Amino acid sequence: MGFVVVVTALVVLALITQAGVLALQRAYPRQGRSVEVEGAFLNVLDIGPRDMIRPPIVMIHGASSNLGMMRLPLGDMLAKTHRVILIDRPGHGWSPRQHFEDSTPAIQARMIDEALEKLGVARAVFVVHSWAGALGARMALDYPQRVAGLVMLAPVAYPWRGGVGWYNKLIATPVIGPLLAYTITLPLGYFLTDAGARNVFLPQTMPDGFVENTATPLLLRPRAFLANAWDLVTLKVAVREQAPHYAEISAPAVVIAGDADNTVWPDIHSRPFAATVPHAKLIILPGVGHMVQDAAPELVMREIDAMIGQLMHQAAVAAN
Repeated sequence: MGFVVVVTALVVLALITQAGVLALQRAYPRQGRSVEVEGAFLNVLDIGPRDMIRPPIVMIHGASSNLGMMRLPLGDMLAKTHRVILIDRPGHGWSPRQHFEDSTPAIQARMIDEALEKLGVARAVFVVHSWAGALGARMALDYPQRVAGLVMLAPVAYPWRGGVGWYNKLIATPVIGPLLAYTITLPLGYFLTDAGARNVFLPQTMPDGFVENTATPLLLRPRAFLANAWDLVTLKVAVREQAPHYAEISAPAVVIAGDADNTVWPDIHSRPFAATVPHAKLIILPGVGHMVQDAAPELVMREIDAMIGQLMHQAAVAAN
């Protein structure tokens, strides 16, 4: 009798989840176009004026999010004067990936490089946040011809003590993880998403309407939740492997972090990265938490503009 009750409950939750997926996808429709690459279909939103002289800006989000988190407010501000290419990382937002195991910065960097090649983007300034800090660093190592400059916002770059949350390990566990993702994750997560997002902003206050305006609930769809968990549980090993090579990065880099960031600690990640990369500048913002692009968008814009100006000057000197 108890077994029948459990099975019935799981079936009901699975049906609720599937109905919830349809509702979420109607509430937060795709913004952008799909670019097919090996192992995924990447959703790319290309906004702002085309400029054949200045390099475009490619913006890549971190964990538990999608391109909307990079678009508001920073991406839209930059798009007034720059070509801005926002990408849903493989498995996130509207970018389905074929295999959950394609979770490492190296694999995702290869996919993004392929997508940019198909878009005709030869070189770009990459603006990356949090988890994508490791991705940006990997792109600078593996595809230096593509990375004109690197702007790292509260980046993950090195191994850290501790884990990434027991629930992520559980979700990434075969059989058990998919069972949970396709039954309880969406109904339960619906009530927890707002509080979780607010914690990431601390000590700043989350902007009103942030969760809805950035389509954050798309994370609750089973495949996206599973992909996110795989990204997190495989990250430490990935950065341990790539960190010894950071001194080989040739692109100019700006690292911006808040000294009150309790999500990605700057003393573990930002400071040593900036000290290791040959052409890196470090900016530590006092009293700022993890969401530096929301706390200080004007400062981030100034640094991006300064980098692009320097790149254009160097190109002009080389041409003469």
